Amino acid sequence: MFHCLIVPLFDNYFTATTMEPFDNEAMKVKYMDKKTIEKIKKDLLARKTQIEEELKNITEDDGAGESEHRTKFPDIGSKPEENAQEIGEYTTNIATEKVLESSLRDINSALKRMEDNTYGVCKYCNEEIGEKRMLARPVASTCVACKSKLQSKN
Repeated sequence: MFHCLIVPLFDNYFTATTMEPFDNEAMKVKYMDKKTIEKIKKDLLARKTQIEEELKNITEDDGAGESEHRTKFPDIGSKPEENAQEIGEYTTNIATEKVLESSLRDINSALKRMEDNTYGVCKYCNEEIGEKRMLARPVASTCVACKSKLQSKN
């Protein structure tokens, strides 16, 4: 009997046809050990706290919620060279804010995947990402193979 498995990959679908019976046990993902995940979680929480502190230093609450920030405009003085310095610092802080907010979103997403027991599983192929990659890039949500395919597609 033929079994066909349809797996979402990027914007397309691909199929894998096999002559073997479908084996649910073989499809289960082996998760990293809990000790490793706890260490990564501890590191992510520490980095999250650090990012939140950095954001407090360069932004002010815009009233739209916890994840929305507005870059503070520095007040150094009123002389022309001080105005130029203010603009330069403000421009740098805008770019820094965007990077920090992106990092914070990635960390929150990784922590959510830990809660959902999907941490370390590729969001495209549902295969294990691998402990080495997760230790090197704890916010990774894709395996190396799928990430390579995504990058070559762009």
